[in-house]
Amino acid sequence: MKKTVLFFPAVFCITFLLAQRPGTSKEQIVQQTIVKLFDALSNRDSAGLSAYSTADVTFYEYGRVWTRDTLILKAITLNQSADFKRTNSFEFIHTTVDKTMAWVTYRLQSVIFKDGKQATAQWLETVVVVKERKRWKVKHLHSTLIQRS
Repeated sequence: MKKTVLFFPAVFCITFLLAQRPGTSKEQIVQQTIVKLFDALSNRDSAGLSAYSTADVTFYEYGRVWTRDTLILKAITLNQSADFKRTNSFEFIHTTVDKTMAWVTYRLQSVIFKDGKQATAQWLETVVVVKERKRWKVKHLHSTLIQRS
């Protein structure tokens, strides 16, 4: 009986601490900019990628600095796999929104199917988003690979 009494409060506390709190509407709008950027990447849509990032965006990937053109080349132009499919899921950790700038930290998990093989990757990412002409756009994205399988 004692174990049961201690078990339920522990589960409640863990669940409460791990649950994502819903963001404010401003935070959600900024977060959706990131989701849409990755949707464009998943759909191999260079116009969409450009729509959700600044012209001088920088991606810090695998110890290198990539421009939007680099990302388009590596992820879209060179990715000719007919069976390519990428599904992304986000766990937003923290979002701060100012008038013209926002900072977002999240975990990203992507399931990627390509050339008949499936891989899963998890990253911890931090993004700086800026407001350009009343639209939020990704300005900097720093990515740390956590696990790949």
